[in-house]
Amino acid sequence: LVGILDPARPEAIDAIAECATAGIGVKMITGDHASTAGAIAAELGITGRVVTGAELEGMTDADLAEQIDDIGVCARVSPEHKVRVVKALQAKGNVVAMTGDGVNDAASLKQAEIGVAMGITGTEVTKEAGDMILTDDNFATIVHAVEGGRAIYENIITFVRFQLTTNISAIITILAAQLGGLGVIFNAIQILFVNIIADGPPAIALGVDPPKPGVMDRPPRRRDEVILTLRRLARIVFSALVITAGTLGIYLVNRDEHPEAALTMAFSVFVFFQLVNSFCVRSGDETVFTRHSLANRALLWALAGVVLMQVLIVQVSFMRSVFTTVPLTATQWGIVLITPLSLLVVDELRKAVVRARRG
Repeated sequence: LVGILDPARPEAIDAIAECATAGIGVKMITGDHASTAGAIAAELGITGRVVTGAELEGMTDADLAEQIDDIGVCARVSPEHKVRVVKALQAKGNVVAMTGDGVNDAASLKQAEIGVAMGITGTEVTKEAGDMILTDDNFATIVHAVEGGRAIYENIITFVRFQLTTNISAIITILAAQLGGLGVIFNAIQILFVNIIADGPPAIALGVDPPKPGVMDRPPRRRDEVILTLRRLARIVFSALVITAGTLGIYLVNRDEHPEAALTMAFSVFVFFQLVNSFCVRSGDETVFTRHSLANRALLWALAGVVLMQVLIVQVSFMRSVFTTVPLTATQWGIVLITPLSLLVVDELRKAVVRARRG
């Protein structure tokens, strides 16, 4: 009597458990015997009943779609059965990723939204049919890819929020100053500095942010979700108004006694508001005061470079002549550095309210 055991990889068990917390359903489709498939599925943590190809033959497409959520394993199936299972999942509104390595998997990989072909054991036909090739044939790699994809999507949202907040606050500030009879509060080269230096490098750094903690502890986003929702747009406008109020407030308080210094302070405050805003948008609805806020080294280096440039613009005579600024006193610098923290305070209060409503 000879027994052959092909155990599941330990990382696959952990990956399937992570899928459960991420709202991702995992189903096994195999040509193995139902008892063998059921035992492996139980070891992996795949829930749901086991059905065979013969049972699938007795179901209509409507019956299969109705029961597919309760099915965890499909055993002794043919290529046609695999395609039917994928279609049944899609009929329930699911986005389906299908993995396979054999010629008989090609049709189902083509039918799925994402066909993942095995790079080591996969046939050439399967690789041609798939949308991507898994080079290590490891299921855990797929889960890591999902985590990376979610991080990229969040980074796109963060990037857009940061860029729009900067641009909208600049427009509102300049427009409000003109309508209020305050004159030109930023000159052309200062606006270029904000858009290219104070805004560009931090935005790029936000675009390559590492995955945030808990990114795999939430359900998938809706298929029709847009990047710029009304809620996100409202937050952008709200932050822009806070930046505008702080910038114009600094100018109005200081313009009578130090008119030239007031313009320089307003310009510097606006730049430092963008630095604070980068941390606010990066943390989403979570508090900024976590260790993860310092995890993006590229962002920290970008912000340090912006701070250095701003100090040089204000304090070095050659730079002052280019940007039309005047040197600031220690007290004035203190005001410039403290005022942007108002955005952090207001945003943290908003986040506390959101977290309280969430539960």
